[in-house]
Amino acid sequence: MKSRYLLAALIAAASVAPVATYAQTAAPAQDAPNPASQIPAADKQAIQSYNLNDDVFNRIVKVSQEAKQQGIRPKDAKTDFSKIHSLDDLAAQVTAADPRIEPLLKKYNFTPRDFLLANLAVTNAAIASEAKKNPQMAAYVDQSKVNQKNVAFYESHKDQINALMAQDDGGDGR
Repeated sequence: MKSRYLLAALIAAASVAPVATYAQTAAPAQDAPNPASQIPAADKQAIQSYNLNDDVFNRIVKVSQEAKQQGIRPKDAKTDFSKIHSLDDLAAQVTAADPRIEPLLKKYNFTPRDFLLANLAVTNAAIASEAKKNPQMAAYVDQSKVNQKNVAFYESHKDQINALMAQDDGGDGR
């Protein structure tokens, strides 16, 4: 499968992923407010229990490719964390950032919430995978909240994801 631009598919979730990730895996900095603390436990559980698979991954890639073609860029979205108290609030801000986002997600059978869940599951899996070899990061990862199936999925797709990330960062991604 030739796929590029996975991170462009994050739309605005790229800037938000750490929020939901830290809601599950990291202790907030003592001097900084943690917007993820506003996310309800049910939403945190939904992220943790979301199971990645090839269908979801392939649809994320397709959204990413089309978003890139349409000029939808995650860095253009502005997120007001003071107004985010749930994944639904986050989804509303993401889709409000650009009127092309919601129809694009719908085209690939994602609701905005489902798209965020999938991307946050990938992000959490990436962090948990990295924590295996990074003792400093491991100190912030609550292993009891790690979805090991998603970590395995991420690791089996890591080369492809890294190539896509390099493409998004201006590299050739090959």
